[in-house]
Amino acid sequence: MVYLCAKPGDIVDVRIGDVHPTQPSLGYDEVNYKLGRYTLSKDTINKKFADWCEASGLLDAVAAQPDARLDDPSSFTCALQPGQETAAARALMKTVVIGAGGSLWLTDGHHTLTSFAEMPDGGMDAHVRLLVAGNLSRLTRQDFWTAMKANKWVWLEDPAGQPVGVNKLPNTVGLANFANDPGRSLLYFARDIGYSAGTVPFQEFYWGAWLRTTTPVDLSGWNPDDAASYLDAVTRTAYAQVALAKDGQVYGGFSAADLGALPAVNTKELAKLAKPLSDAKPGKIAYMEAYKAPLAH
Repeated sequence: MVYLCAKPGDIVDVRIGDVHPTQPSLGYDEVNYKLGRYTLSKDTINKKFADWCEASGLLDAVAAQPDARLDDPSSFTCALQPGQETAAARALMKTVVIGAGGSLWLTDGHHTLTSFAEMPDGGMDAHVRLLVAGNLSRLTRQDFWTAMKANKWVWLEDPAGQPVGVNKLPNTVGLANFANDPGRSLLYFARDIGYSAGTVPFQEFYWGAWLRTTTPVDLSGWNPDDAASYLDAVTRTAYAQVALAKDGQVYGGFSAADLGALPAVNTKELAKLAKPLSDAKPGKIAYMEAYKAPLAH
């Protein structure tokens, strides 16, 4: 009930286990990267604290105690303090819609909150601050979902593109509650290489549906458990993205421009992605594969 009066643009403090997903699947490898980065970190300040600060509208982590924990925000320091949020900081926040009875429906941040939930110092009882995208708490259940679909605040396709009923959505975050969508993972790693993140909710899912339905890249030989194969799949996907006409339709009524397609492949970011775990600043794929390796045994 505490969130019933929240208005669009408000920031609310929420328990991670209380948020309801608005998508049926995750790109598991995005979460695997985050967990790898958090547990094998070469960062001066663990990236999990930077991610918490960014998701919460407080930009970056600037300090952390030796025993700092995600479930104790007083143990680390963000660049901003609550109440100091800038427009730029708010634009980076994860978002939520308020439903009946003050229920919380996550519209961006499923991978980040799942990563926090999977960490030993996080979990479902950890808290995070979210930006309110809308308050639909006064609507009937049917009208709520009609509005959610109209605003494109829900993704109702499984990894194969089959429709998913709203009653089949997971009840809360956490890897075990979602199906795995490898295409969604692939598009995450192509971010800032073939396209840039924007304001369209479920942006990577639209790109993933484009990959699945138009097959611009032959991924039949892609091995998600091999770093070189993963990098090759990301590279070919990024080149296919930038080759699209910017006004050409990708999926769901969105054009390549709407979904952030870049004018050319960002080779600098591609080179960063390719860096091995032995590098001082490993690439995302290296962290992901290193974290997955023990899970395969």
